[in-house]
Amino acid sequence: MLVAGIDEAGRGAVIGPLVIAGVLVGEEAFQKLKELGVKDSKLLTAHRREVLFAEIRKLAKDYNVVKLWPREIDVAVNSGRKLHKLNRLEAQTMARVIEALRPDKVYVDAADVLEQRFKHHILECLSFRAKIVSEHKADRNYVVVSAASIIAKVERDREIAELASKYGDLGSGYPSDPKTVSFLTQCIAKESKYPDFVRKSWRPAKKAKNEKGWVQVKLI
Repeated sequence: MLVAGIDEAGRGAVIGPLVIAGVLVGEEAFQKLKELGVKDSKLLTAHRREVLFAEIRKLAKDYNVVKLWPREIDVAVNSGRKLHKLNRLEAQTMARVIEALRPDKVYVDAADVLEQRFKHHILECLSFRAKIVSEHKADRNYVVVSAASIIAKVERDREIAELASKYGDLGSGYPSDPKTVSFLTQCIAKESKYPDFVRKSWRPAKKAKNEKGWVQVKLI
């Protein structure tokens, strides 16, 4: 049986892409992934993620990565209930990854508060039948999802590093990061607008632009 794990990195970021990754393995690879020390990317150092990134790609039968950049995210969530729109966009993108991998069974880290609703949103976008297990904290509970979380995180970190090399230190890209906050306020102070890699629909970005200052508020 071919099994895929799907996870994302950058959902809550105000800068950079939302990266969704899928890893396809045979069931016999689960133990090998555990032996390598594969676990939720948030529990690993950046160096360890890079090492495991290479090992996972060697072990996997296939993997697939989709990067959603701010313009696409802004268009998708710019009207209506933003969290609902973002959840649907993420489900649709996970379906794209699943279509590329064609697994028999899929474990996904559910973005929606309702795990089964998220599962059905994925299923309605698939052209073939696959068994989907949609759970919160799947990146900690299933090693194949942990593997996907590592791929997604490394791919996003590389994109952020590339942006930093061109535009200067912009931190992690999350609104909780003071360096990211500083970058946003400097953009508005100097240019009165944001570059394309900023999610303009995010409330922190709107707040900084409207007031030309920063008041930390809850994301979306």
